[in-house]
Amino acid sequence: MGEPVTEMCDQLIKAVNVMMDAESSQIYRLEALKFCEEFKEKCPFSVQCGLRLADKAQTAVVRHFGLQILEHVVKFNWNNMPQQEKVHLKNCAMDLLSTGTYPILEEESHIKDVLARIIVEMIKREWPQHWPEMLKEMEALTGTGEAQTELVMLILLRLAEDVITFQTLPAQRRRDIQQTLTQNMESIFIFLLAILQIHVDEKECFSSTRSSIHDIFAKSHCRVGVATLNTLAGYIDWVAVTHITNDNCRLLEMLCLLLSETELQLEAAECLVIAISRKGKLEDRKPLMLLFDDVAMHFILSAAQPAVGVVDRHYTFLKRLCQVLCALGSQLCCLVVSLATLALLFTVPANLSKYMEAFLAFTTHPSQFLRAATQITWGTLFRHEILSKDPVIIEMTIKCSPTSFRAQQGEVVRNACRIVPLEAFQIAAEWLRYQISTPIDIGTIVCSDCLAGAKTAEGLCSILSPSAVQWDAMTFFTESVVAQIFKNVEDEKLPVDQGIELLQAVLNYNTRDPLILSCVLTNVSALFPFVTHRPQFLTLVLQKLFASITFEVVDESKAPRTRAVKNVRRHACSSIIKMSRGYPQFLLPCFDMLYDHVKKLFSNEALLTQMEKCALMEALVLVSNQFKDYAKQKAFLEELMATVVVRWTSEEMRRVLCDPALFLAFVGADQQVPVGSEDTTGINRSRLSFCVYTILGVVKRARWPSDLEEAKAGGFVVGYTPAGAPIYRNPCTHQVLALLPNLLALIRTHNSLFLPENMCRLSDMFSKAYDVIEVEKNVVLGLPQPVLDIYDSPVYKTQLERMQGFFCTLHDNCYHILGNAGPSLQQDFYTIEGLAEQIVGSAFVSLDNRVFLDISVRVFMKQLVVSCPPEYYDSLLCPLLGPLFSYMQLNMRWQIINQRSTDSGEEDEACEENQVTQEMLEEQLVRLVTREVLDLLSKSTLEEEMMSTESPALTAAPTQGTGELTELGKCLVKHEDIYMTLLTISFSSLSWKDTSNCHRTASMVCWTLLRQVVGENLLPDAVIWFYTSVLKGLQMHGQHEVCNSALTQLALFIYDNLRPRNVELRAVMTQIPGVSVEALDQYDQQLLDPNSLPRLGEKKRKDQFKKLLAGTVGKALGQQFKKEVHIRNLPSLFKKSKPEKRDILETCETGTLTEPV
Repeated sequence: MGEPVTEMCDQLIKAVNVMMDAESSQIYRLEALKFCEEFKEKCPFSVQCGLRLADKAQTAVVRHFGLQILEHVVKFNWNNMPQQEKVHLKNCAMDLLSTGTYPILEEESHIKDVLARIIVEMIKREWPQHWPEMLKEMEALTGTGEAQTELVMLILLRLAEDVITFQTLPAQRRRDIQQTLTQNMESIFIFLLAILQIHVDEKECFSSTRSSIHDIFAKSHCRVGVATLNTLAGYIDWVAVTHITNDNCRLLEMLCLLLSETELQLEAAECLVIAISRKGKLEDRKPLMLLFDDVAMHFILSAAQPAVGVVDRHYTFLKRLCQVLCALGSQLCCLVVSLATLALLFTVPANLSKYMEAFLAFTTHPSQFLRAATQITWGTLFRHEILSKDPVIIEMTIKCSPTSFRAQQGEVVRNACRIVPLEAFQIAAEWLRYQISTPIDIGTIVCSDCLAGAKTAEGLCSILSPSAVQWDAMTFFTESVVAQIFKNVEDEKLPVDQGIELLQAVLNYNTRDPLILSCVLTNVSALFPFVTHRPQFLTLVLQKLFASITFEVVDESKAPRTRAVKNVRRHACSSIIKMSRGYPQFLLPCFDMLYDHVKKLFSNEALLTQMEKCALMEALVLVSNQFKDYAKQKAFLEELMATVVVRWTSEEMRRVLCDPALFLAFVGADQQVPVGSEDTTGINRSRLSFCVYTILGVVKRARWPSDLEEAKAGGFVVGYTPAGAPIYRNPCTHQVLALLPNLLALIRTHNSLFLPENMCRLSDMFSKAYDVIEVEKNVVLGLPQPVLDIYDSPVYKTQLERMQGFFCTLHDNCYHILGNAGPSLQQDFYTIEGLAEQIVGSAFVSLDNRVFLDISVRVFMKQLVVSCPPEYYDSLLCPLLGPLFSYMQLNMRWQIINQRSTDSGEEDEACEENQVTQEMLEEQLVRLVTREVLDLLSKSTLEEEMMSTESPALTAAPTQGTGELTELGKCLVKHEDIYMTLLTISFSSLSWKDTSNCHRTASMVCWTLLRQVVGENLLPDAVIWFYTSVLKGLQMHGQHEVCNSALTQLALFIYDNLRPRNVELRAVMTQIPGVSVEALDQYDQQLLDPNSLPRLGEKKRKDQFKKLLAGTVGKALGQQFKKEVHIRNLPSLFKKSKPEKRDILETCETGTLTEPV
């Protein structure tokens, strides 16, 4: 045997060196790898080779490969090895631990790791039944040196990770090992703490003397200390809290002391984070509050003191220490409130101020991560019922009001303001006054060719300018503070005079810098609630906002506006809408002034954009709702929309909107526009957009009074339903209904543009006019939007980008109008003669060719389904939903995507980047449309209570019979063609590549729909199709536990309910790979003749059925070629098993890994 082993070892050494040699060619490396892998699988003397290669005399890479061979033997050959060979291999592995390694500082970390893995793999197979002395042998090893002690720590850590964290072994073995560990945990912790204490003391002893040899000894003991702390971290997370708090919290005390040891403080802090973050019974966690004692707090504060730099290991330690303080704060909040309700009252710690000072130090640290990490805990403290009233917390609330904020601090600011609202307002007022009085600092020009440099060269702030940053921070803070003032301070105590004084200062502040002006407008909006107490200032506020609506950096500028300028104008419009929506009654006395000003602005067509015009019109409509007089409001709306009605209903517009060719010519999409020349059709697009925007604004905003008596008095109520509910009429109904025919014509024409005969009409310049615009594409693909240049770059758009934006916005707004028409016009909309046919003939044209199908589903059909009264289900919704679901052709789209995935391996390298991006975009669009369609299907058919139970974390499928159909669902299933379409979509979606859709549909939709016909005679082909669709879903998504559970439950329902009448299902089951025919017969017998066999419990039946389906469950790509590891169960130590239930695969050997004497 010796000579073959030697020869094989020589070949293996050569192969390993070839694989690891950077100069080796790819062919030689692959051949060497193949040789090594074949050796592992087939060589009969792999143990002998592995031991010889693992000898210390070999190089590190050869030793590592030798140890890998031994690990492979244990993992894959252990079950077939004779007992004597197991004992021999175990003894050899223990010898390697004792004498087979170099000193601790010289040995390679990957050698230590693979040695630990070998021992752990043996432990997983033999301990405690066949290796009862394992823990004692490990303890004895620690007495032979630092290297062996470190290896023992690695073994114990790896064991805990495999058994508890990753759970990489069968349930019974895991249970045996975990219970044995738990029984011995007290002694394990005593052992670990003793090792830690010994080696920390030795390290201190050797560190106190200055010599090179002592320095080596100190580093060796430090290495053991680090390994021990890492091992403790692997156990602290799951052991009983009593082990952590034993002996008057000795473990926590040691960890706090180690915070002062530079080499060990990081690992000690990680252990503390895990320990303090533990959940469990409150009385068990109470000892953790020992960390608020003077000694522990002293060491925590001392460790944070030299926290000046933000470099490397020390910065990582600071992050862990910050987590310690955050976890300590969370435990304090938990215990103070909860224990106060029990007989275990835990009072606020006496030295809470020390803790808060340490916490405040991290909040003001230069590191953004450390500052952000404290925010959640600050919010918890400020919300706390008891702690928020403590004088220390109140004092810290004022101190911690920072000088720069962003969204992540918003919740903290709001909670702080709730505690000390008036003090916070004083800070905001002082900060606002300071910003107003401080000259604008645009900062230095960093580079002449960057956008920020270009802006500062013009004398304007960039987004990075000091003043812009300070104004933005102050504005955010002021906005948060003022909002809380009006929620938490009584009216008589409101600082109205001071608020009005601040508002006056803001109104009098003038700037031509768009970034600063945008902040000024936000402050005006934030302080506006004070105006309700001083109405005389309303006119000044409106003047400021109207002046900003027409803001320009350079008067009468012909150049494109920057985004910052456009944002100022949009901001002013939004502020007016916000005021009109929030305080319409307050603005009503100024309505005439508002209307006159708007008409004056409208007189110059080029002064405002179409969106800005529509925003002002929306504000007017919102205020007009306070007329509470139907006739007066109707007259106003007729006057407001007169221009739009004339233009929209003209004969010329009707011809344009009805003919795709005329429409393309009208908007200029069939023309070539030379570069630099004027776009003569731009005015047509602008006017068309204005009409659509106006219709949308009026439909969205015009409403009747919310109070029934006021509505009746104003003439808005025209009758009552049979149930007694009032029927309202909207003052905009007459105008909107007059505009609706041409709107539907526009939708039909727009959808027809995707037909091939109309696509060819586009000019070469606009051939991509229907493509997804870049911004939408980034949103769909989840790509981040650019940040730094968003305010600085002029909005230069190409002709193509303008055309793409026009088509996209026009399409969206049309469907928004239809979506809002139902809730707004109510019965006047639902009773339009032939409405369903008109919508099908317009909104559903060319569904299979369009890009953004989800818009029509989300903003139109969902709103229609939610708002439509039951009496119109048959006349409106059924004629709409049937064709919509039929036209989608989602199954064909998913087949194309699946085919791409199959073929991609051959073409990926040849694909250009643009083609790959386009395919990704198309796939994501199909995925979004699918989700919208299935969500619409769910809303249409399922009760709201059932749908509300959906959660991403849902792991259990619903029980049989829980799903109930809505009234609309019952109406839909009466139509056989619609019902079959719903079933087809639902069951087909189970095998589409979208796990969230699969889970939702399998757990809530499929069975709810199918159970309606369970008692009827279904065609055998239909039954087979339903069942195989579920099995295909298991093949596609079965590797995901949540989907697996839902699909298995669905398959069980179908089989149990349809199998008695459909013997064809048995034929389907027999085709499942690896199915046991005997087990299938047994299950069928219990199902068809329950009295013939002992009745099984529901859980056992489900488990039995799940085993029958096991062959259909697909594997993830990463698991498909992975060799399986089989670990046999050993006789249970904690539950006596019945002889007849013994596993037939279990070995008959009863030998142990202890060598006989």
